[in-house]
Amino acid sequence: MPIRNSAILAILLALNSTAYAESPMAEPAAQASSAALPATDNKTQNLLLYALSLNGAHYKFGGLSEDTGFDCSGFVSHVFQQVGLALPHNARAISHAGEQITRTELKPGDLVFFNTLRRAFSHVGIYLGDNRFIHASSSTRGDVMISNLTEKYWSKRFDGARRLALSE
Repeated sequence: MPIRNSAILAILLALNSTAYAESPMAEPAAQASSAALPATDNKTQNLLLYALSLNGAHYKFGGLSEDTGFDCSGFVSHVFQQVGLALPHNARAISHAGEQITRTELKPGDLVFFNTLRRAFSHVGIYLGDNRFIHASSSTRGDVMISNLTEKYWSKRFDGARRLALSE
């Protein structure tokens, strides 16, 4: 599957501005090591890079893999499995994992939930920073894509967020 490198590069560059803003006193060498992502730990950076590498993967209801396609919870559980964290394959069940946080507390790697099927916690994605999140969407393009929390559709349907502990 071809990866949309230009889209991934654009997101990484946009996220990079957040990293410098969060650590203005960091030495240039330290900034260069995390030049593409906000100031996060290695495990979170790996999680985000892996999620972004799947941008454009096909959507498939019940899907759990890049080869056959993903649904939203399959995508999230697959990505978190890569950093050693097992999650259920169900958005509502995932919504019980970790610590509940507010929208203003969001950090890259947090989970964001939406009411897309007229029921709470029916869609899940991974927050990237700068109001962007990556998710497997059955609408629009029908694949893994990056969306913005401030878009009217997502803003109206936002259900909450969770933070999962990713220990090194």
